[in-house]
Amino acid sequence: MNTNEERQRYSKEDLAEFEEIIQEKLTNARKEVAFIKETLSRRNDSGTDNTASPSKMLEDGADTAEKESLNQLASRQMKFIQQLENALIRIKNGTYGVCIVTGKLIPKERLRAVPHTQHSIEAKLQRND
Repeated sequence: MNTNEERQRYSKEDLAEFEEIIQEKLTNARKEVAFIKETLSRRNDSGTDNTASPSKMLEDGADTAEKESLNQLASRQMKFIQQLENALIRIKNGTYGVCIVTGKLIPKERLRAVPHTQHSIEAKLQRND
């Protein structure tokens, strides 16, 4: 029974590899969020001119659209960070790499590409049908 249990979980070495991948992605995602927040902050600081010329109104519209786009990007990155942090928790509690639908191990190739996934390809395809 112990060997069967072994096949249902990744080894400590495999988990260490995945943890390293996740930590690297977390670092990059946090840097990107910090950059976006800094960019938004700079945009807010420079928006003190109250002239009401038509070109200024166009600039304001473009600036608002860009801020909205940056906010959406920051929101997606924050969600990604949360998913990566949850994956680290699963590594620690021993459930990482196990598909929550099939109960089978998610292939290493998939986890290397999408380290925060909780679904095997089969489960993901079932969800999309």
